[in-house]
Amino acid sequence: MASAKQYNSPECSCCEQYASYLRENITGDLSETVPDDIQAVKQEYGIPEDLQSCHTLVLTDYVVEGHVPVEVIDQLLDENPPIDGIALPDMPPGTPGMGGEKDGSLTIYAIGEDRAETEYTEV
Repeated sequence: MASAKQYNSPECSCCEQYASYLRENITGDLSETVPDDIQAVKQEYGIPEDLQSCHTLVLTDYVVEGHVPVEVIDQLLDENPPIDGIALPDMPPGTPGMGGEKDGSLTIYAIGEDRAETEYTEV
């Protein structure tokens, strides 16, 4: 990953933890910002309300919403599918940047160019 920008929700500590996780597990530059209106960022990048989480990561060609594991981001970049991005909604326990135990598999959703959402993969 060449460079990425993460938009964090105000007063959210897990956003910073996710950014630290990314820095430890990716090559490239990551910048962080806390916008005045995080919902406006999510609207700008076409993230459906039911797929939203606390932070939004913008890569060169894709948007990554939520606590998506780096392996799935790598898969996205390797496969280069014709979608706008991927999302792991909410803030599930046991995901990167979140504490707790993972409870079963998690579904990562594709955000399509037509803004439709479909299953991308499970982790």
